[in-house]
Amino acid sequence: MQQRISRVVVAVALVAATHALLIAQPRAPWAADVDQIFAAWSRPDSPGCALGVFKDGAVAYERGYGMADLEQGVPITPETVFYVGSLSKQFTAMAAALAIQQGRLSAGDPIRRYLSELPEYAVPITVRHLLHHTSGLRDYNTLLSIAGRRGDEAYDNATVLRMTARQKALNFTPGDEYLYSNTGYTLLATIVERATGTPFAQFADANIFKPLGMTVTHYHVDASRLVHKRASAYERSGNGAVTLDTPSNQRAGAGGVFTNIRDLKRWDENFYTGQVGGLAIIEQLQAPGSLNGGRPLTYAWGLEVGTYRGLRIVEHGGSLGGYRAHLLRFPAQHTSVALLCNLGSIAPSALARRVADAVLGSILTGEKPAPASAAPRGGRGELPASPAPSVTLADYAGSYVSDEIDSVFTIAVDGSRLVLRREADAEPAALVPGGADAFRARGMTLTFERAPDRRVTALLVDAGRVRGIRFRKDK
Repeated sequence: MQQRISRVVVAVALVAATHALLIAQPRAPWAADVDQIFAAWSRPDSPGCALGVFKDGAVAYERGYGMADLEQGVPITPETVFYVGSLSKQFTAMAAALAIQQGRLSAGDPIRRYLSELPEYAVPITVRHLLHHTSGLRDYNTLLSIAGRRGDEAYDNATVLRMTARQKALNFTPGDEYLYSNTGYTLLATIVERATGTPFAQFADANIFKPLGMTVTHYHVDASRLVHKRASAYERSGNGAVTLDTPSNQRAGAGGVFTNIRDLKRWDENFYTGQVGGLAIIEQLQAPGSLNGGRPLTYAWGLEVGTYRGLRIVEHGGSLGGYRAHLLRFPAQHTSVALLCNLGSIAPSALARRVADAVLGSILTGEKPAPASAAPRGGRGELPASPAPSVTLADYAGSYVSDEIDSVFTIAVDGSRLVLRREADAEPAALVPGGADAFRARGMTLTFERAPDRRVTALLVDAGRVRGIRFRKDK
């Protein structure tokens, strides 16, 4: 107990010392408003965020709010290292752009040129399809979720490739639609690796991170690797208690990067200087893609391009476990907001916009966006449709097998309802009727197929970024 009290005392002292140092330094006129945005987490008993505001090539403001490690009493600072999830995609896209610049591959290359393990689809998937999320590849995180597996386990790129190679179909014809796919960016990293003959993490380090002086930034492809000044990640339960939610990772491409605020400033400034890649590549990274019919997208090369309150923005966020990250850039104003957080309930995109409101002030036009509100409670709403009267629940009962995700769904009758159990489930889930032969459970829609004699022979699963996974009825 005494040791725990001592750690808390030290943590409070460190937070106070950091706050005193910040007060002693010249402060921007908007700094107090920015601090107030993070007041709820700026405590020695709460996870929080590291913030960086970059203007005209310099750090205009940086600060840590809350704790990097609640168990050891370590506060967050601008040097604290966080996992950034999908914010990593812009580094992966830069690696691909550099490999193209070096003549190692082309954006128009069919991906089977480098990934012969994949099926030969009717319309070839190209590197450009991966970059813009128009490939139709099923998202591996969603596939793992359907199978009842945790998406934050330490799967590596080879595992994702093997899983993708088992998929017998795509969500749609390549180029016809936009649908965000982590699979695409993981495969993109493997393509760069094979095209250059260099392990992907090493290629990114040698061609991006080291030239920019990003000394702590790396793709974390070895889960046992030590990370100095790493923040742990947390989640807050329904009763308000904080629990550990630090994922393990060995994948690179869709995610995989650890970094800090200081390194993100160096990366952000490269979008103005072109120190790495040159200004032509910088322009390319920010050029949105388009669909087969010519309709433009807002997704560029690992970056989303849009507007906020009258100003052009370039941004991307990321998350895994309790880690949350966002980098928001206003190119014409040479101003950016970087947020790295370690609590799953924090919404960094919204917070970054609130910081931008304070920093850019009167040059923003239009109303501030209203805070997101929770869905209304209390009403029953529209009741789902029930199965046809002639159908019995026993028609659906049985084991269903998918070779594509190496998973078994067991459907059973439990009183007056159907339940679903997967191998990793602690408890079965009730199937909610959603129409003829269709049910919903655990974020999935399950649609049962019938033979001409009306026997149920299979089921199809749709879930967000995955469409049409087929499970055959085994028994």
